[in-house]
Amino acid sequence: MKKIQTVGVVGAGTMGAAIAQKFAQQGFKVILADREMKYITKGIASIREMLEQGAARRLFRPEQIDIFIANIKGTADLNELKQCDLIVEAIYENFNAKSELFKKLDTIVSKDTILATNTSSFSVSELAKSVSYPERFIGLHYFYHAAKNRLVEIIPGKETSDEVYKALQFFSVRSGKDAIKTADVFGFAVNRFFVPWLNEAVRILEEKTCSISQIDKICMKIFSIGMGPFALMNATGVPIAYHAQKTLEVFGNAYKTCELLKKQAESGKEWELGDLENTKIDSEIMKIVSERMKGIVFFVCSQILSENICTAVELNRGARIGLRWRKGPVDLMQKEGEEEVTRLAKNIATYYGEQVPKDIKTEKWNMEYVTLTKSENRAIVTMSRPEDMNALNETVMKQLDNKFTEAENDKKIDTIFITGTGKAFVAGADIRFFVKNIRAKTLDNIVNFTAFGQHVFEKIDKSKKNVVAVINGLVLGGGLELALCADVILTTPSVIAAFPETGIGIYPGLGGTQRTVRRIGKGLSKFMIYTGQMLNSKKALQMGLIDAVVTYDKIFDILSGKEIVPNRNENKTTKEWKAIGNFFDNFTVEELLNGVSENDYIAKENAEKFSKKIKYKAPIALKTAEKLIDEAAGCKSELDKLKMIFSTEDAILGLSSIGKRMSFKGK
Repeated sequence: MKKIQTVGVVGAGTMGAAIAQKFAQQGFKVILADREMKYITKGIASIREMLEQGAARRLFRPEQIDIFIANIKGTADLNELKQCDLIVEAIYENFNAKSELFKKLDTIVSKDTILATNTSSFSVSELAKSVSYPERFIGLHYFYHAAKNRLVEIIPGKETSDEVYKALQFFSVRSGKDAIKTADVFGFAVNRFFVPWLNEAVRILEEKTCSISQIDKICMKIFSIGMGPFALMNATGVPIAYHAQKTLEVFGNAYKTCELLKKQAESGKEWELGDLENTKIDSEIMKIVSERMKGIVFFVCSQILSENICTAVELNRGARIGLRWRKGPVDLMQKEGEEEVTRLAKNIATYYGEQVPKDIKTEKWNMEYVTLTKSENRAIVTMSRPEDMNALNETVMKQLDNKFTEAENDKKIDTIFITGTGKAFVAGADIRFFVKNIRAKTLDNIVNFTAFGQHVFEKIDKSKKNVVAVINGLVLGGGLELALCADVILTTPSVIAAFPETGIGIYPGLGGTQRTVRRIGKGLSKFMIYTGQMLNSKKALQMGLIDAVVTYDKIFDILSGKEIVPNRNENKTTKEWKAIGNFFDNFTVEELLNGVSENDYIAKENAEKFSKKIKYKAPIALKTAEKLIDEAAGCKSELDKLKMIFSTEDAILGLSSIGKRMSFKGK
């Protein structure tokens, strides 16, 4: 695979500037090109403004702004793009203009420079005809605002090589994006269903069935979204919705652009939203709007899945990440069931004189959250549920078991890597599962899930293969317990690791009270579990929790077999961390809760700080964790106290109040 270090972005407008900003923030050298320097100046000014807003929200430090800006070089000379490994075209949506640009770039760059278009309207394969070596041409469709929105659609053309596709997959991770792969068709995946959803809302309005505020309010409720279709069109631009819909008309009558949408776009005006809060909705209007809006989504998404434009999980991910829908279309179809989805899709087909999509079946809605790839003697198991921070639930755990078992049973494989996509390696167990079962008083479900999880983790721990955890982001709770099953733990520099359980009323139940001790000893295990302290990669290495901090480039080489896996970090705990471990090993939870200052191990102020921190944790969870660590009876011992801990008031309070400071009662 080609390594990408320097990236060119052509077009310094709203989209191009945002794309350049994201690349620069992720540490790439960026060359931002446009026809004249005045456009570059304007683009970089908009980037600085966005960065200043980010600093004000404490997303990064103010002094980082100049560092990010320094990663961007502006130019009006396309010849300066010769040094780029990847060039992303982000000019206005005109096929001829894009084609001419690529023809010119083709005469400047080397044959292995990857050329990508950010088009949302045109065929990637057709644009690829503008260049020699079309196997290095690909679509990268970013979503507004590209510096904030993590979604990117990767669209291989007919001749795009597998090597280029894989390089862009890896680049997407490095550039802070969550990628989905789609076929090269109009609208790709997300716009294929989202734009008709907007268009259908305007159709309902055109039919004078109900008002804009009624449609928006109903859609916000049934799709669990923060803005309705009309408010969204106002935010992104009504003409954009209109022009996007026009490109989709090739798919049939259901995609025909609504005349009212055309009229509104040409007027240059926004929709008048009305008084959303005081809008009244009766059952008849609710039914009409609900059935039409869900129907168009189910109709189009069933076509997408039948035509194999993308997988069910990618379709769902596109909506949840790119559109920020709380529930994706496949989630909604699973909730409604095969019979109801068929009925609603059939209603749309009848209404527009279309054929009912083929294969409206539940098996088409299966979503793969854990993937397995093999290359020579290596297997890579990837936790791929970035829309939920790769959180562990029953489905994910079963898929992890299946994928790891397949790799384990392959005699050609000697090393199994476990990694994650998105901002997290694994951000713990799915809290919603716990809360749901506590409220339903079905605690056996929690026990069974945890017992199965322990079975899977034990299999990984006892594997005869060399298991390497490659941690790429947040690793919390169950995610850290998973990593601790590996022989070697590698992290990127930006990783944050923690056991937050006692701060939400529970304790680590997937081996955290046992395997952590094996790694870093009793004292430091107690420190991590009692305090829930967030540790960066540097501190985790000093503690001995991980084995090495490696750059993305080195991970690239390790995963591809170009570099060997670093050795286990044996007995490299620093003097400072050993002292903290001794402190926690020599004071009980009860003593810490009562407050410790003077001691023989660490500075008085640090002892007081730790004691104060522990006072905010759940007492029952702390004491249970202490007992489990001290008794060292093995991972299965954690199962014995599960019903008790999940029955406490502290547990339901903590699990249902994530992110809030709370006062535990010890009940």
